[in-house]
Amino acid sequence: MSEQNRRDFLKTSVGALGIGLTSASGILSFAPAQTAPTVFSDAGKKPLRLGLIIGIGKNPDLALAKVHDLGFPTAQIYAEEFSEDFMAKLRTALNKYQIEATSLVVGGPGREVWDFYEGPQTIGLVPRATREARAAHIKKASGFAKECGIPAVQTHCGFLPEDPNDPVYKETVAVLRDLAGFCKANGQNFRYETGQETPITLVRTIQDVGLDNQGVNFDLANLILYGKANPVDAIEILAPYVQGIHAKDGLWPTNPKELGKEVPIGKGKVDFPRIIARLKELHYRGAVTIEREISGPRQTEDVRSAKLFLEKLIG
Repeated sequence: MSEQNRRDFLKTSVGALGIGLTSASGILSFAPAQTAPTVFSDAGKKPLRLGLIIGIGKNPDLALAKVHDLGFPTAQIYAEEFSEDFMAKLRTALNKYQIEATSLVVGGPGREVWDFYEGPQTIGLVPRATREARAAHIKKASGFAKECGIPAVQTHCGFLPEDPNDPVYKETVAVLRDLAGFCKANGQNFRYETGQETPITLVRTIQDVGLDNQGVNFDLANLILYGKANPVDAIEILAPYVQGIHAKDGLWPTNPKELGKEVPIGKGKVDFPRIIARLKELHYRGAVTIEREISGPRQTEDVRSAKLFLEKLIG
């Protein structure tokens, strides 16, 4: 880079740091850089309140009873059924246990393989073969979330191409614009789960989609598991968009065919003290949602330990 170009770059970069985006709809507004976004659903609530991501299967009452019994005030809800009857069951359970549903997590339909070889062909909205069906599924989920009073829909979008000139990138941006617009019409934010893409690629995608109801669910471990970024660094890039946090830990990948290994919180490479401190500096007001990708008694044990670990950091 020439010296003149470098000076122009620095001037542009400094100017960009002061840019703010304000939503006429009131869904969210982006404060100046290095400040987390203001999200309407967080108003008047405790910042960094803890939660649990949970699949509700066919029995929302049983799933949310677990969230309640573990002492969490919030939950991210993973659901696959969106019928009116199921909608009523979820609303009843949320009210019964007084759980704040911070987002509806959506995946599929179709096969998804969580690795470096088949993952790019099967995960999210990038693969052409399943894109249309998955977009329709997300729209159904948005309608379901609206009726249940859930303020955001979130999903893995897939291995977003690094090259913005790639036709697949442009196609994916177009479908994401349609989905974000659909969610906006339902009064919701559309959230990208971090993982398969680099942080700057995700920011580029959000800006190219161009709607003000987009946000990021910042999964701390996924960035490490996919070898994409250190979350301590990534938060500086993603800060203006972070609306949710997945508290999860993991190890860097060493096998080029497989993701890194997820481990209990505090046993991996995520620097939780620095992340929590930075979230406080950024005035982040959303939930911190624990995720542990195993099942059975060990999962419950690890979730309890993670809750105690994070409570000490958050204060």
